[in-house]
Formats: sequence, structure tokens, C-alpha cells
Amino acid sequence: MKRAIYPGSFDPLTLGHIDMIERSSKIVDELVIGVLHNSAKNSLFSLDERVSMIEEMTKSIPNVTVGSFDGLLVDYMKEIDATIIIRGLRAVTDFEYELQIAQTNHVENPDVETVFLTTNLQYSYLSSTIVKEFASYGGDISKFVPSRFVDRIYAKYNISK
Repeated sequence: MKRAIYPGSFDPLTLGHIDMIERSSKIVDELVIGVLHNSAKNSLFSLDERVSMIEEMTKSIPNVTVGSFDGLLVDYMKEIDATIIIRGLRAVTDFEYELQIAQTNHVENPDVETVFLTTNLQYSYLSSTIVKEFASYGGDISKFVPSRFVDRIYAKYNISK
């Protein structure tokens, strides 16, 4: 069985993330969405909120589960018996960074392979950072995130729409 992980902070979950989840779930037997808990980062949403939001959006995809981890991805992969990492590439600049991480993970655990998927052109500009920037100023984020999360994101900035 091919078990893959799509890791990230997902803070917040974007339509680009959803697209990657849907596409990658079709090429592996099981896809684990690994939500990173990074205590050094000041997250907009708590770890539990991020996990819950992803579960909400993926409940109709039978081979997708959601978990959380902190520490090294390769260590978490051993815990869940995954050997494939799914990463999305938006631009050439993503590739340089992602290649270094993929090679490091492979050195750490030679059984780990990284699969790069290019993002859908529709979302090639999109990142959680952009969503947070727009939302913090009350900008329209309806084209960036699932509609059910728009008000939750604005609420984090005490903005009502």
C-alpha cells in the first residue's frame, strides 16, 4: 500500500491546498494530511482548529486522513508508515527550496521519496501568507479559501463582513 503525506501548516487552508489534496489522493492508496505544529510560529488558527477544518473539507475523500506532528517530518513518517511526501510547486523559486528539503529527507531516510506536483494555474500565486495579509486588511478572500472558512478567518482579525 502506498501511503503518502502532504505536510504543511495549513494556516489557513486554501483552495490551492484543497486542489493538491484532491489530486494527490488519486495517485496514492492513502493520503495523510500532516498538520505541522510549530511552536516557534505564531499561528492564526490553533492546531486543533486547522486539523478540524481539513477534516471538514476532506470527509468526502475516503482515502484521506488528517494527523498532526511536531518535529521532523521523517520521524512522523516512520510513526505512520508513510514513504512518500507530496509537495506542491508554484514557481521555480519553490523548487530550489523543496529540492533541498527532499534531498535532506532522503539522506535521513533513503526509503522516503518526494513527489512534486505543479499547482493548478488557477492557484499558482496563492499562499496562506497572502490570505492572511488580505484578511488582516479586510480584503476579499472568497476566491482564496473555502467559503465556509471566510468568516472564521475574518473573525481572527475581529473583522465582520
